[in-house]
Amino acid sequence: MNTTVFILLGVAVFLVIIFQLYVRIVPQNEAFVVERLGRYSDTLLSGFHLLIPFFDRVAYRHTLKEQVIDVPMQICITRDNISVEVDGVLYLTVMDPHLASYGVSNYHNAAIQMSQTTMRSVIGKLELDKSFEERETINAEIIGAVDKASAPWGVKINRYEVKNITPPQSIKDAMEKQMRAEREKRALIAESEGEKMAMINKAEGNKLANINIAEGERQKLINISEGEKQRMINEADGHAQEILLVANATAEALRRVGAATAAEGGRDAVALRIVENYLVEFGKLATNSNTMIVPSNVVDLASLVAVGKSVLKAADGVPAPAPKL
Repeated sequence: MNTTVFILLGVAVFLVIIFQLYVRIVPQNEAFVVERLGRYSDTLLSGFHLLIPFFDRVAYRHTLKEQVIDVPMQICITRDNISVEVDGVLYLTVMDPHLASYGVSNYHNAAIQMSQTTMRSVIGKLELDKSFEERETINAEIIGAVDKASAPWGVKINRYEVKNITPPQSIKDAMEKQMRAEREKRALIAESEGEKMAMINKAEGNKLANINIAEGERQKLINISEGEKQRMINEADGHAQEILLVANATAEALRRVGAATAAEGGRDAVALRIVENYLVEFGKLATNSNTMIVPSNVVDLASLVAVGKSVLKAADGVPAPAPKL
């Protein structure tokens, strides 16, 4: 009875071992490389798989995820003979597990060594200042070189990123002085540009002010001339109105005088009026001059009336006799 139990127990243990060794469950994004009697047989992807006992064995296990490999820091010499320390990060993916297993002994180490070799070559073509500016170029050249070399390994190089480029401390101090001088230079340039713009703006403002003043003076002169023009027009219009009113009044007076003359006794009244004006004018001559010419019979008022009537006849178109002096 005890022997049977031991036999069954041994068989169970043997089956468990066989199950563990020859039943494989491959996780997602992994691949198992199977060898049969020492030669490549198959690549197992994710899922449940059975192996032939004592003939098959899992020789390599690979992850199909993108792998991040840290490239150690190394010393590179730039084109201007300055030693710098450079490190980086490499991103790769296993595309063919069979080639990754048999194409190279260790694709991790091979990719790192290829990256470092290419890095030294690329940095050696650049000056120190350019090495800080040309990171994209450095990354692209390293990716191209390593990806071409890793094709027989079944590995795809996705990206390479330079992490740090560290120059010696003396170079750091010199670069710091250079950057300080460059910042001071930019500050002076910015200050001078600000002063230049201020002067330009001030000149533009003065120009605009002068233009506005000139325009104001011009508008002032125009307004003055327009006002003077309007004043002269108004004065001329006033004179014209005055002359017209005087002419109308004179014409009306003459019409009334004519009407009064045509009436009965009107001619005698007009003659008397003429005599009065005659006497007034002779009075003015006596006041303003030492010499005066008077008629010989000035005391004869009838003769003065006759003179007035002769004036009326002259007004009617009849020649008047010359007065006696």
